[in-house]
Amino acid sequence: MTPALSVLEYHLVNYRRTWRSSALSTLVMPLLTLLGFGVGVGAYVRGGVDGVPYIDWIVPGLIASTAMQAAFGEATWPVLSYFEWLKVYFAQAAAPLRVADIVGGHLAFMLFRVLLTAAAFLVVAAAFGTLHSWWAPMTLVVALLVGLASAAPTMAYAASITSDSYLIILMRFAVLPMSLFSGVFFPVESLPLLLRWVAYVFPLWHGVELSRDAMLGLDPGALGLVHVGALLAWCVAGWWLAHARFRRRLVI
Repeated sequence: MTPALSVLEYHLVNYRRTWRSSALSTLVMPLLTLLGFGVGVGAYVRGGVDGVPYIDWIVPGLIASTAMQAAFGEATWPVLSYFEWLKVYFAQAAAPLRVADIVGGHLAFMLFRVLLTAAAFLVVAAAFGTLHSWWAPMTLVVALLVGLASAAPTMAYAASITSDSYLIILMRFAVLPMSLFSGVFFPVESLPLLLRWVAYVFPLWHGVELSRDAMLGLDPGALGLVHVGALLAWCVAGWWLAHARFRRRLVI
């Protein structure tokens, strides 16, 4: 674990120099999102969703979605740049560090960024009076699971390409559909059956459901175990793929 912590320290030192550039957006984006969707669109959703006011219903999904987007942001261009332009991973491999240390340390930093982003959103949500359960802080744990389930496979993808043009494809055909059709803005039950099953495969839907149960104080029951199991499956598969792709590029 010590070498992986050293890699994490490297990323934290870099972040100490650049955190100001993202601090404002971390707080402003949740505020604008809640004003636009929660208050603005919510005014037209009379009766809410399943008897829950729309802003209360949408906030848990937005936190999970924000965690996913933060994970994608940290696992795409930064990972590609460390391979193609800055060559940071090659320097770390020559240190020498194991592939598991390099991947694990960088993933730990990504989860740190996800946690900061989700916590900021939760604070803004509290200011809007949308926290109605003592279980609401558990959304941060769910955000970490969603973050890892999103970051690990994305990291593997970024390690497999040589041009950032392929990252645009990922954003258009993975991130955007996942954000729109995973139950963040409307129940997935309103989707056609085929798209509904696609949503069930996405890690974000599982995170949205767990977050919503925690924020509204609902008992997830046995389905909660299914959600956790699906997210852990994405995490394990993503780790294995990322480790394999990194090893292929870094180990001669």
